Amino acid sequence: MIIQRIFHVNDMECSACAMRLEGLEDILPGVTQIKASYHRQRLEIIFDDTVLSEEQFLQAVESLGYHAQAQ
Repeated sequence: MIIQRIFHVNDMECSACAMRLEGLEDILPGVTQIKASYHRQRLEIIFDDTVLSEEQFLQAVESLGYHAQAQ
C-alpha cells in the first residue's frame, strides 16, 4: 500500500542536509518520493509499505546522522 508520512527533522542545518536526505529516494526500495525542507525542518516521504517499513526508513535517516519524529 502506498502511504505518505511527514516527519520533523530539527537537526537539518542547510540545503545540503535536505539534499542528502532526499538522496535516500535513490537507494531505498519502495520509495516513490522524498521531499525535504530545511527551512521548515520537514521531511515528507511517499512509499510502499509492503516493500519498506517506516522503521527501516527511520533507520536510514539515522544512518545519515539525523533524527526524524512523526508529525
